[in-house]
Amino acid sequence: MSDVAADKPVKWTGLFVSGTDTGVGKTIITAGLAAVLRADGLEIGVYKPVQSGGETEEMRDSYLLRAISGVSDAPEEIAPFSFSAPLAPLLAAEAEGVALSLPRVAAAGEPLKQKYKALLVEGAGGLAVPLTKAELIVDFAAYLGMPVLLVARAGLGTINHTILSVAYARQHGLRVAGVILNGYRPNDSDKSMESNAALIEEYAGAQVLGQIPWMEGEISQTSVTEAIRAYADTEKIRELFSISTR
Repeated sequence: MSDVAADKPVKWTGLFVSGTDTGVGKTIITAGLAAVLRADGLEIGVYKPVQSGGETEEMRDSYLLRAISGVSDAPEEIAPFSFSAPLAPLLAAEAEGVALSLPRVAAAGEPLKQKYKALLVEGAGGLAVPLTKAELIVDFAAYLGMPVLLVARAGLGTINHTILSVAYARQHGLRVAGVILNGYRPNDSDKSMESNAALIEEYAGAQVLGQIPWMEGEISQTSVTEAIRAYADTEKIRELFSISTR
């Protein structure tokens, strides 16, 4: 696998999905959005260039992305850089003697970029997670030239995390396409869930495109896509994709 020239950043079509924190459910949201958009006739694939952790194949993000999105691509095509240690990509790669670079990580996704009209590219953790010795995940999103869709937790603390993530993305020249709040519980004792979306829109200046409820039981393509269609503004999300695929 050869690197492309670092001074010639590629421009990818689609959306870069990042979280405001680890464990906010961005893999489920990425896969669910892809499944819905594909069912609506859009030629969309999923790409998670770097993943770390997961004791078995079924526990890795690439497995969920494939199973829920409905793509036929192999897990190793969806996530070409997979590491055992549950660490930041930089450290997980170093532990296995792998040197990552923005051109190398982008080049690994070139087959999917050529196959689909657009991609949902899922980052690792949040935007400030180290990817290489010199760059963070936010630098990779900027390298690809993709708008960012932020996935945030629904409860207390999300306002601060989301405002900071939005500001950080914009500082790096990225357009924030919107925010999806995940794990919403309308009858929860955490009353901040009732007002977080409005405050994020007011203070971050970013549109909240959905509040996905907490999913109980086994996660399946059906349960995820039903939640996306019921609780996300899929029309506006399709419009975002239309803008980004012109």
